[in-house]
Amino acid sequence: MVEPEIPQNAGNVARTCAATGARLHLVGPMGFAIDDKKLKRAGLDYWHLLDITYYNGLDGFLQKNAGDFYFFTTKAPRAYTEVSYPDGAYLFFGKETAGLPESLLAAHKDRCVRIPMRGAARSLNLSNSIAVGVYEALRQWDFPELQNAGRLREYDWGKL
Repeated sequence: MVEPEIPQNAGNVARTCAATGARLHLVGPMGFAIDDKKLKRAGLDYWHLLDITYYNGLDGFLQKNAGDFYFFTTKAPRAYTEVSYPDGAYLFFGKETAGLPESLLAAHKDRCVRIPMRGAARSLNLSNSIAVGVYEALRQWDFPELQNAGRLREYDWGKL
């Protein structure tokens, strides 16, 4: 997440990352403090499952990380489903009010993707968009290390 502004979104994303094993990179400046109650409440009791790294800015992130970068933006020319995400891919999402910097998008045109939506809608909620992107990459990788079946409390699926 690049410069997230709303703590509830960051908390929801933290919960998604904890549940999927995805690493969360928070790139500042952020519009909230990490100890914000709203951030913690949105992530509930999943913080111990979270792999999270903080950066002061995008330059700091780019200096410390290399790999296959994909930039999610409403301005992209192709859908997020048209990409094959390699193992270890980084999915970038910008701040709620402005998205990612256009200079970054222009420098990586071939790595920009969008989530299709109706033209009259400005965008999806940031945490929802991140969940869509994370689960698409995981789907392509056949959901590694994730449980693909659940259990009922009072019944047994095999006996129904």
